[in-house]
Amino acid sequence: MKQIISKILADSVAVKQQTISKYMDRIIETADRLAACIAAGNKILIFGNGGSAADAQHIAAELVNRFKIERPPLAAIALTTDTSILTSIGNDYDFDQLFSKQIAALARPDDIAWGISTSGNSPNVVAALDKALEMDLHTLAMTGRGGRMAEIADLVLPVDSDDTPRIQETQITIAHILCELVDRILFPDQYVNHS
Repeated sequence: MKQIISKILADSVAVKQQTISKYMDRIIETADRLAACIAAGNKILIFGNGGSAADAQHIAAELVNRFKIERPPLAAIALTTDTSILTSIGNDYDFDQLFSKQIAALARPDDIAWGISTSGNSPNVVAALDKALEMDLHTLAMTGRGGRMAEIADLVLPVDSDDTPRIQETQITIAHILCELVDRILFPDQYVNHS
């Protein structure tokens, strides 16, 4: 058991280290885009399935409530939380439209649509990114090795792994990095005495 635990830990650290080192400039560019979106009075719409749905809610909570510093709430919505909307769309139309219909209803030009998928091919996430592009939103894809999402999104943050748990762990680490960078960009004075 200890060997298994040690291997899982080592693999997780290695995937995070390789991915974040490789895509550091893209992470910084993404943070700049997210901060500019918020500063301009726009919002971030985040969505995914399963563990990625939980991550969407986690990220939205960090932005709306607080991350590490006391600051005003930032405009973010997880499109994975309203069971009445999700079940009515799934029942009346199709599961593939779960997020695209919400984008159509809630999004405005220059908002950011942030899709999360370990495969990069989740049909409802791809459909939402397509709808977002049609509506002149900026699009961010957090993926595994890429998939369809990587072909259509403005910004792509891939994880070069085929191991779903390692991809998810790396994605939430990158999301936490983005939350801190956005705070530092928007509220630099708050970090003068904050490590």
